[in-house]
Amino acid sequence: MLSVQQVSGGYSSEAVLRDVSFKVKQGELFGILGPNGSGKTTLLKMLSGILPIQSGEISIRGKRLQEYKPKQLAKIIAVLSQHSSQTFSYTVKETVSLGRYAHQKGLFHTWNSEDEEIVQRVMKQIGVTTFQHKNIQELSGGEKQRVFLAQALAQEPEILLLDEPTNHLDLSYQKELLDFLKEWTTENGLTVISIFHDLNLAGLYCDRLLLLEKGMIQIDHIPNEVLREERIRDVYHTDIQKHAHPKVAAPQLALLPRVYKEEEKMEVDESLVHVTKKWIEVCTPIPLRTMSSGVIGSGMGWHRTFVNRHVDKDYRCSDHRAEMASFLKAHGFEPAETVGMMTAVMLEDVVFRRFVHEDFSIFVVVTAGVSNAIDASKSELHSFEVTPGTINTWIFVNGELSEEAFIQSIMTATEAKVKALNDLAVIDQVTGTLATGTSTDSILIAATQSGRGLEFAGTITPLGKLISKAVYQCTTDAIRKSRMRKQT
Repeated sequence: MLSVQQVSGGYSSEAVLRDVSFKVKQGELFGILGPNGSGKTTLLKMLSGILPIQSGEISIRGKRLQEYKPKQLAKIIAVLSQHSSQTFSYTVKETVSLGRYAHQKGLFHTWNSEDEEIVQRVMKQIGVTTFQHKNIQELSGGEKQRVFLAQALAQEPEILLLDEPTNHLDLSYQKELLDFLKEWTTENGLTVISIFHDLNLAGLYCDRLLLLEKGMIQIDHIPNEVLREERIRDVYHTDIQKHAHPKVAAPQLALLPRVYKEEEKMEVDESLVHVTKKWIEVCTPIPLRTMSSGVIGSGMGWHRTFVNRHVDKDYRCSDHRAEMASFLKAHGFEPAETVGMMTAVMLEDVVFRRFVHEDFSIFVVVTAGVSNAIDASKSELHSFEVTPGTINTWIFVNGELSEEAFIQSIMTATEAKVKALNDLAVIDQVTGTLATGTSTDSILIAATQSGRGLEFAGTITPLGKLISKAVYQCTTDAIRKSRMRKQT
């Protein structure tokens, strides 16, 4: 659809862009990225024919850009600039109708039924029909942007050029606009080339990205390749961290602010534990990075309060998450900052202990009972029933964990727990075989994210060895305490 070959140019004899080459296919949503001054807007103006090129060639459908007459080009390319404005007091419909200029013939540009049908259809698709008779000056910024988009689409272009289209739009309008553009590229074959300052929006919606640096192409590739941590750090000169979008297979970037102070470094230990008849609580001065299977606070997150709540063995609730959140609020805990678990184990039988390595430490808290112990390899013989967690394991790491280390910590802790159950000869009462856990075990890994960096937590790594030892000992002691209570 569009080909750019070794293009250089700018606003004077000194080139802003140098030796730029790339191609855009029909139906692509193609994003242009780069820090301020990298040449993004200059490139867009060259693609639209507003700014002449000094050398190289831009072709559309195999024909050089310079060979198109202005009206011919307007039938192929529409432009929505960052600062779209309307000087005259036109209505919304009149403003959208200006997009039909390139298609009108004759000296007086006669308006016909086809023009009217296209304008009405585009206004309906963009969602501006209801206020088509209003003066455009009366509209909000987001509404105006939609009107100017409708004007551009009324041209029936094959290529739509946008200069930061979501600038000054609120969140809902940003999503609405980009959802619409993505839909048009997919269903109508519209080719969209857009400048993005928001790298996350670009990664979420674009098929390919072009990254400019100092007037030259740094990379032209798929979003996952362009938005690499090290590349974005080098080009934008800022600290970021890449992570996956929770719902879509798209890369996202998180800024890392400089807000951490030396005095915020702390260690989780026995001094932060508070045990009552209703719950066990650990509250930390700063939020910890967490991975958990708690009733509240499951998944990855940041939390500073950790609650293991005692419930009766016959606890039943149609919505245990909502009930747990109500419980936390009633007792002064903020659910959004809390990892909350349930257990039918008597809380006096909790075991917690600190384990120290040379330059890092962990703190482990375990409540354990085995009345609903199961053999995972024969779980199909059990009926499904949600019951309060029996073995709840908390592992606080006084160190900085990688994403990999979080996952490996759970694997290592689970292996150690299974070994403890086997050595204590805990039996699955349904199958008569050795149990590997209980039907509703829960686990928490929480890291201070300060101190020593711990990239791995496999069983033979320094962290893995400490977790194995700690979970094995604490689980063993907690089960023994629970058994002794039943015997007395």
